[in-house]
Amino acid sequence: MWRSLASNMLTILVVVLFLLGGVILWGQSQYTSEGPLESAICLRVPSGSNMTKVSRNLQEQGAISSGPLFRIGVRYSEKTDQLKAGSYLVPAGASMDAIVEQITRGGASSCGTEIVYRVGVTRVLAEVRELDPATNRFVERAEFVPGVDEVPAVYEEKKADADTRYRIALAEGVTSWQVVDSLKAMDILDGDPGTRPAEGMLAPDSYEVSPGDNRAEILAEMQERQVLRINAAWENRSDRAAVTSPEEMLILASIIEKETGVAEERRQVASVFTNRLNRGMRLQTDPTVIYGVTKGEGVLGRGLRQSELRRATPWNTYVIEGLPPTPIANPGMASLEAAVDPDQGDYLFFVADGTGGHAFAVTLEEHNRNVAKWREIEAERNSN
Repeated sequence: MWRSLASNMLTILVVVLFLLGGVILWGQSQYTSEGPLESAICLRVPSGSNMTKVSRNLQEQGAISSGPLFRIGVRYSEKTDQLKAGSYLVPAGASMDAIVEQITRGGASSCGTEIVYRVGVTRVLAEVRELDPATNRFVERAEFVPGVDEVPAVYEEKKADADTRYRIALAEGVTSWQVVDSLKAMDILDGDPGTRPAEGMLAPDSYEVSPGDNRAEILAEMQERQVLRINAAWENRSDRAAVTSPEEMLILASIIEKETGVAEERRQVASVFTNRLNRGMRLQTDPTVIYGVTKGEGVLGRGLRQSELRRATPWNTYVIEGLPPTPIANPGMASLEAAVDPDQGDYLFFVADGTGGHAFAVTLEEHNRNVAKWREIEAERNSN
């Protein structure tokens, strides 16, 4: 009898262990497999929250099938105490495992409200925008010029929200004075920017910032990125380059940056200046004349006068030989690369073609015809 009872108990234990193993395997499968969420959501995890609150929120929004199973998985993976506050874009079908990884890894929030300070060539613009999870596109809430326009109420409202993200978007071709002046107008930043960085030494890029960040430290990061780009471009220079040092490359790249906003044209423009330098011809480029007038401090806001084209300044390439002594703006990576890897060809001239690009020419006769066409386009536009 005892043997029979022991045998039955052992059988029951095996069955229980088998069922328990099956439950565990099912739970693991549920935890790691595709979730029930049909369309993306923005999950906000406020400061001081916990996994229980998060799991309830996720279950209410249909992102997970079981709050208790979610919490068990979190405990099993030993991430209960690793929850990070923020706003997270949870994609459709995200597994519990993937969601846990998102909200415990932290870093920059991936949805919610973003305030972007766009430092452009003509102005700085602050944008308040919010990501629509359904379309994964940002919806603009407000925009204004800091220090000039009235500050929108939504800007002040979102500044008070701890989950709001901030970014500085530095356009290619801005001057160092413009960057420093723009940072001064950004009221979320602290500290004196210090000495203005040398022209050309700030990398046009996107920079994640936070309220209270120091202006001088942000400028230091911009300089560090530009040094890396300068070194990389110079290391990969071609034997067609006319410049003989990283400093000359930076100067030429800044001129290329100011001459064209068409990415596909940069190496063509670079070839024109390279051919001119190799032949001992003056560069004769208007942006250098403008820099001689403004020193990069603001926008000229009008056409160049004949007296300015003739005036001798260190940057006036209608007057001086070769390159000017300093860059005239902060060039991006594409212009740095173009400066040391120009297109092959014999172009010596270019002029605007009315489409936003340029018409290139080998001979002065051909160039003069292109100039005449451009003047016709200008005259027609001015008459309308």
